[in-house]
Amino acid sequence: MVKNKLALLVLSGGIVSCVGAQTPVEANIKKVIEPRLGGGVKIDSVKATPYAGLYEIRAGGDIIYTDKKGEFLFIGHVYNAKTSQNLTKERIDEINKINFADLPFESALKMVKGNGKRTIAIFEDPNCGYCKRFRQTTLKELDNVTVYTFMYNILSEDSIAKSKNIWCAADRNKAWDDWMVGGKVAPAAPAKCIDPHEKIFALGRKLRIEGTPAIFFTDGTRIPGAVDVKTLEAKFAAIK
Repeated sequence: MVKNKLALLVLSGGIVSCVGAQTPVEANIKKVIEPRLGGGVKIDSVKATPYAGLYEIRAGGDIIYTDKKGEFLFIGHVYNAKTSQNLTKERIDEINKINFADLPFESALKMVKGNGKRTIAIFEDPNCGYCKRFRQTTLKELDNVTVYTFMYNILSEDSIAKSKNIWCAADRNKAWDDWMVGGKVAPAAPAKCIDPHEKIFALGRKLRIEGTPAIFFTDGTRIPGAVDVKTLEAKFAAIK
């Protein structure tokens, strides 16, 4: 059973144009749709799908659909009616995959629990309530995992200051847990201490991380939000 119905937005016609290696149909769709997305949004690609004559429009990490002439926009997820398989989600997961090994682990906090055989990377803001809850519950219960925490400061200037103090502490992991779990503020960082805020902020923007926590797995996929242990365990089992 389809969980999300597609919304329909009617658009007026446009001009036919051929750009680069695109087919004339794909080029026309881009020419027609892109100006109507607003906010300076750029279309990265247009491609035909194998279902219902729809064309996939990819803009950043998002996907919408249109018809051959670019007269309609379909905003929502496409499901396989027989299996309830979310085809759109699978495609979004695919285009948002990263090369996990390329993450700058030297700029992250590292925590090893148990044998540490399973690995995740988490982008967290020190002022994020969901991040604190995730650390106080899910990560506390999770075992046999190595966790790399990237302090991704997106909520306030205070987040930047808190992260720097933690990064510059004698024991970074303890300082992070003291704050995220115990609410204990880390001492002020020495003036000469340099933290990786700018580097991690730029990385987060490049990876299109819009909220915290954001959890990445070794297969390059991600889960946004403070999920429970059951969800993480299921994900670990799926990527073995």
